[in-house]
Amino acid sequence: VEGATAPSTPLSGGFLDLIKDSSPISQFVLVVLVIFSIVSWGIILYKLWTFNRIQAQSSRFLEIFRRSTKFSEVQAVCQSLNDSPLVGIFLAGYAELNLQLRQAGGGANPATPAAAPRPVLKSLVSVDRALMRASNVETNKLEKHITFLATTAAVTPFIGLFGTVLGIISAFQGIGAQGSTSLDVVAPGIADALIATAAGLAAAIPAVYFYNLLSQRVKALASDMDDFSLEFLNLMERTFS
Repeated sequence: VEGATAPSTPLSGGFLDLIKDSSPISQFVLVVLVIFSIVSWGIILYKLWTFNRIQAQSSRFLEIFRRSTKFSEVQAVCQSLNDSPLVGIFLAGYAELNLQLRQAGGGANPATPAAAPRPVLKSLVSVDRALMRASNVETNKLEKHITFLATTAAVTPFIGLFGTVLGIISAFQGIGAQGSTSLDVVAPGIADALIATAAGLAAAIPAVYFYNLLSQRVKALASDMDDFSLEFLNLMERTFS
């Protein structure tokens, strides 16, 4: 029908065409931002899955630890719950306990603290230090790769801005070459330039949110490790002092 309006180009097709027709520098910036985003989401999903698994295993380990009357019973389940940082702390403390009791020449088995007589620990402070070292090791494991999210949140907006500045420079060069400031000449270059900023923000915003979320979960798990260390020390003091 004469005078009918032609159908508009779909938004997705126009957006993809804009990326395809952008300058090589803009495409390179977009590739860098996409790589940052993919790696960040991989870390986010992996850490969320890992922390949920750690939480479940830590709850199970604490239940067994508080219910058991022998350290050997607790040690027997450590292999199946080794994702929990509490297991690493327990094994470090238990190893220091065994070492001190062997050096003291105690004939009693430290795996059965309920039996008498009880050997006496040479140094409860040494057990505390062993627990602190193990806690630091476990905390470092929990924090592994999370700092990449902070790097992504800090760097990607500037990478996007860099691409936008280059795109605007290119757009103004095109305006100067054509000698026209009409919308048809200006709009494509500006749109091409702003894609980089949008991609930078798309990579940075999830990274900021999940970095804060995962950091809070690390702090909560570190607090649980501190509480368990104190509980373990109290048990050692009551049993072997």
